[in-house]
Amino acid sequence: MGPGGFGLDFLSSVPDDKFCELPRSLEKAGMLATVSPVEGGLSIMKQLTRITLDPAVMGGKPCIRGLRVTVGTVVGLLAAGRSTAEILQAYPYLEEEDIREALAYAAWRVEEIESLVDHT
Repeated sequence: MGPGGFGLDFLSSVPDDKFCELPRSLEKAGMLATVSPVEGGLSIMKQLTRITLDPAVMGGKPCIRGLRVTVGTVVGLLAAGRSTAEILQAYPYLEEEDIREALAYAAWRVEEIESLVDHT
């Protein structure tokens, strides 16, 4: 098993200049895990088991457990001042952990580094 017990041993060998490519690589492999750079390598914080990406559901946007509720919807409701209890009342099929993982996923994506590739 890799760091954090997630079986992702290859992460410790990812060079710093390739770190920005890692989140998309994990997504393409069907693995969602929050990762962050630390001195000497990467740290896996948590595997995101409740966030799904499926082109057939909501146009491939990140969703909660394959349901037609996007991470953006949940984060938007929280940003608008709705409480977890209000969200769970409006979407009774969601669970508190779904909301926590939606926030973790959003935070991870915000921290992702995008780099432009010069094709000239």
